[in-house]
Amino acid sequence: MKIPVEDKYRIQDKIDLILKVNYSSSIFAAIFGLICFFFLKIEGVIPYTFLAYAFVNLLNTLLYSKHQNLILTYNLTSILSMNGAIIITIFSGGIESPFIFVLAIIVFAGYVTTKVFGQLYLIINLAVLTLLFIYDTGEFSITENSVPVESRDWFAYLSAVFAVYLLGGVFGRNLLRAHHKLYKSRNEIQERINEKETLLKEVHHRVKNNLQTVSSLLSLQSRAIADEKIANIIKSSQNRVVSMAMVHEMLYKRDDYLSKIELKPYVQELCDYLVRSVKGSDSQIKMHLDIDEHKLSIDTVIPLGLIINETITNALKYGIVDSKGEIHVAVHKIGDNRYELCLGDNGIGYSEDINPKTTNSLGLKLIYNLARQLRGTISRDYDKKGTYYRIEFEEVIEEFNSVDS
Repeated sequence: MKIPVEDKYRIQDKIDLILKVNYSSSIFAAIFGLICFFFLKIEGVIPYTFLAYAFVNLLNTLLYSKHQNLILTYNLTSILSMNGAIIITIFSGGIESPFIFVLAIIVFAGYVTTKVFGQLYLIINLAVLTLLFIYDTGEFSITENSVPVESRDWFAYLSAVFAVYLLGGVFGRNLLRAHHKLYKSRNEIQERINEKETLLKEVHHRVKNNLQTVSSLLSLQSRAIADEKIANIIKSSQNRVVSMAMVHEMLYKRDDYLSKIELKPYVQELCDYLVRSVKGSDSQIKMHLDIDEHKLSIDTVIPLGLIINETITNALKYGIVDSKGEIHVAVHKIGDNRYELCLGDNGIGYSEDINPKTTNSLGLKLIYNLARQLRGTISRDYDKKGTYYRIEFEEVIEEFNSVDS
């Protein structure tokens, strides 16, 4: 699966942040441990915890280059940090320890990485703080404060410096740098998206213009032919071209959903055009549209538009013999990706014996072939007056295929 560019930037920024924090905290912990041992005269658990954390965490960070498992590296660092901070807090005064604020930084680090880890460390540290409070306010404490009285002010100062350095100097600086990188990359990606959308709109505009040019040429050709039958064939081809041009025109005019077309206005515009084209502007044909607010892919709407074009054109030419009549078009969703198209007229209809296998009618063959292209089924309702079709189809997102049988 291809990872989006923006996600790649975000993942790399997270890796860089974790590695930098690990290196910085390891070095500072080692320095703090040495200061505790040699200058503050703290013996026992505290300096050794600092030094052990620094060594193991540095080794854990270096091993990342071998296994490339960021989750493993992060979890080991988090466990080391939390255990180390809890141990130092317990042995440096418990609930009154100045090192206790490092626990909050560990929670912050968890939220920086993932919300789940942040919540987990928040719960654990709240539980630890509660236990420390219970023990320290009781009749006895867990351990004695191993920091000598004369060194406690210095230990408090260095603990505050350690916390501020981690929060501001390490997390803050690297988070700000990652934010700027992400903001810059996001702007670059958005610029490329805008450029592609502009180019795509221009493609739809050019396709629409080219199809309209073809339509105009077919119109001129039909007027120059005396044979009415051939002229009608050319006129039908012109209508098919126009039905496709309308799709690209609607995509060009939209500011969003560049790959989706609102079905209802498209069908309305197509039906109005066909009535004017076949019956003229003074026609009293009534159009009844019952179409839900659907947005379908161009690979679906083009063959669907051609089906509607062929059906309504046949109805206007052969079914409705005068300037009055009714045409019904309904589209409803019947499943996750399945739709139902019902369309027909109240004209004279045609014989039940006529079907794509028994006729040379290109329009009828197109209707059935296009229904198959939409992975659908088509049936005819013989109980109603005129010609009524019921077509089940699904939304198709792929290249527009040919309609050859």
